[in-house]
Amino acid sequence: MIKNYLKIALRNLWRNKAFSFINIAGLAVGMAACFLIFMYVTFEKSYDTFHSKSSRIYRVLTDVITPSETIHAGITAWPFAPNIKTDFPEVEAFVRVNATSMLIKKDNRKFQEDRVLYADSSFFRVFDFKLVKGNAETALKEQLSLVLSETTAKKYFGNADPIGQTVVVTGSEFNAIVTGVMEDLPENSHLKADVLVSMATLTEKFSPGLDEQWSNFDAVSYLLLKPGTDPGQLEKKFPAFLEQRAGKLMKENQMFYTLFLEPLKDVYMNAERDDAFENGNRNNVLIFSIIAVFILFIACINFVNLTTARSAERAKEVGIRKVVGAEKNQLVNQFLGESLVMSLLAFVIAIGIAALLLPLFNELAGKTVSTGIFSNINHVLLLLAASIAIGLLAGVYPALVLSAFKPIIVLKGKFTTGTRGIMLRKGLVVAQFSISIALIIGTIVVYHQMKYMRNQDLGFSKDQVIVLDTHGNANKFALKEELQKLPQVTSAALSSSIPGGSNSKAYSEIENAKGEMQIANVDLYFVDFEYIEQFKMKTIAGRTFSRDFGTDTTQAMVINEAAVKFFGYTSAKDAVGKRFSQWGREGTIIGVVKNFHYRSLQENIAPLSMRIEPSRSDLLSIKVSSAQLPATIAALENTWKTIMPHRPFSYYFLDEFFDRQYRGEERFGTLFLYFAVLAIFISCLGLLGLAAYSTIQRTKEIGIRKVMGASIPNIVHLLSKEFLLLVAIAFLVAAPIAWYFMYQWLEGFAYRTTISWWIFLSAGVIAFLIASVTTSFHAIKASVSNPIKSLRTE
Repeated sequence: MIKNYLKIALRNLWRNKAFSFINIAGLAVGMAACFLIFMYVTFEKSYDTFHSKSSRIYRVLTDVITPSETIHAGITAWPFAPNIKTDFPEVEAFVRVNATSMLIKKDNRKFQEDRVLYADSSFFRVFDFKLVKGNAETALKEQLSLVLSETTAKKYFGNADPIGQTVVVTGSEFNAIVTGVMEDLPENSHLKADVLVSMATLTEKFSPGLDEQWSNFDAVSYLLLKPGTDPGQLEKKFPAFLEQRAGKLMKENQMFYTLFLEPLKDVYMNAERDDAFENGNRNNVLIFSIIAVFILFIACINFVNLTTARSAERAKEVGIRKVVGAEKNQLVNQFLGESLVMSLLAFVIAIGIAALLLPLFNELAGKTVSTGIFSNINHVLLLLAASIAIGLLAGVYPALVLSAFKPIIVLKGKFTTGTRGIMLRKGLVVAQFSISIALIIGTIVVYHQMKYMRNQDLGFSKDQVIVLDTHGNANKFALKEELQKLPQVTSAALSSSIPGGSNSKAYSEIENAKGEMQIANVDLYFVDFEYIEQFKMKTIAGRTFSRDFGTDTTQAMVINEAAVKFFGYTSAKDAVGKRFSQWGREGTIIGVVKNFHYRSLQENIAPLSMRIEPSRSDLLSIKVSSAQLPATIAALENTWKTIMPHRPFSYYFLDEFFDRQYRGEERFGTLFLYFAVLAIFISCLGLLGLAAYSTIQRTKEIGIRKVMGASIPNIVHLLSKEFLLLVAIAFLVAAPIAWYFMYQWLEGFAYRTTISWWIFLSAGVIAFLIASVTTSFHAIKASVSNPIKSLRTE
């Protein structure tokens, strides 16, 4: 019996090639899109889950409460983790990491390594990163011990054994010994490192006494709790711990700490805490999950609509089968079998489409979501199970409808369908286009927001600026002087930070509008005399730094408008001349600059202070002319090699660097667009099916109208208007829903565009045009057909 069902199913599919292609293609595209999104969502949720002790690993978070604000940090002070381990038996182990960059030399070859982590010796005990060479217990124990990733080890040593080999780190100062080689860290790890350096190198050699600095926050700390430990109960003990260990210091500084424990599995998705590592976006993952469900839902709707659209063609077949003795359950099984065959064929095609598009999808996602379709066979098996379920569930309604035909009625040619069935199909099309229109609106809003951010006045000039990182080299002043002599160079300035980059937060006391010294952690830029002028920042009160004032290098500060407001001043002029104390320096505020966006537009402009500090200004920003840019870069490189021959030359453009902040949103927008197009495409197949169904039902009516003199445009209008009405209803459903969700999405941006009326109008017009083209196909086909054929009585 099953063999017979299969034979009939394949025969029907082959006999109706066009129908079969459309139906299977719709399912296949929907499955492929859903599969790719599923791999992306699964990958995003898999971060750090590969650690065998992941359920017992927690990151320590800190809220720093000052009289002015509460800072939510993903870091701790250096002594926190080791002392928590000492004081609480519930803690099995701790590990701290600190991200840095380092120049490493091997023989005459130099490499600037930007993915370097200082790590405690317990690193491989807490985390399951595999050490392929060396002893995991001792590899990071001694000062100047290095562990290299396999790729990095091969870069330095080729096929030779690196263990015990010596390299030079931090320029030419220290010899470090390679004590281990680890597997390259997985893509789905929030920790990224090519080189690990023993924490003792930092805390004992480079910065002695760091482990006693309870107010120096720069360590990312993790605790491995013993089995059975309740993290909530442990958290409750932290206030007493802090009071005992740092109570006096907190009161003196008027900065009070609160500690929290965050499960390792949540670290990657927590973008709300300041973090040195890569973050995901929980909202984007949720949105893509919903899109995947919608696309699959649309594909299933298509299947139902396209199958029932052919019910009129198969009505006589059902009637004949019933006359010769076929039972209803046999007919149901037959049609379910056909549905299942189509779904499985769609599954095979979907796998091929997904495999073909996976490299492009990885590129759009900005990471290797998967190395191959079959890299995780469980994913494929899950899709297979889903395809079987889709085939059965989507085929139930058509099977029941077709098997319920009355043989006497259909064999007389009086087959009709009920109002309930028609309304269901129309309702499904409304649902399809509601989703599609909502996605169109969402796509327009996303791209409008991206355009808004790119065109926003940033408050500074970032064009034609090349940035060189001197990494604190003593020759940076000579380099700046020589580069300024080049004819292509307009200006040069040294600083500790540039817009779009990281910056320090400084414990500060600044005189507020009440005349009190207000304590706050304020963002801090160390700059030189040329910095403010080079970036064309506007001075709105007082003056900027000048060599004409000898005290500017030690006793002067410039702040932004946000700082003026933060400290209670109604006018920028009122802040000029006020006192400050910051990191051991005391002096007065000499000027105020207009707010500029030194962070992403997703964040409000925060209070910023700027001071002259040449020794801590390592970034050299060079304003160049736009003409002959390759020659300019070559001239910069030659000058660099003359003054800093021991360090490799590298550079980046400030505008590109600043725009990197929005790469995640741009990828989100691109993927959103592609999946919206897919949803619209599949929805059009559904509309095509309903148009075909309607046309078949009204074949004789069309013939009569043509005989009576109806023109082609009249008939096209007749057949299309009901579908366009469905699109109009779908628009009314989609518009408020899309507005709500996109409004919520825009709330994540401190500076955002508005959702204008023209966005909804554009989405409606696009949907209307797509629907018109889709429905017109069958309408035109029916209107140009010979009316004699449609009116012939058999």
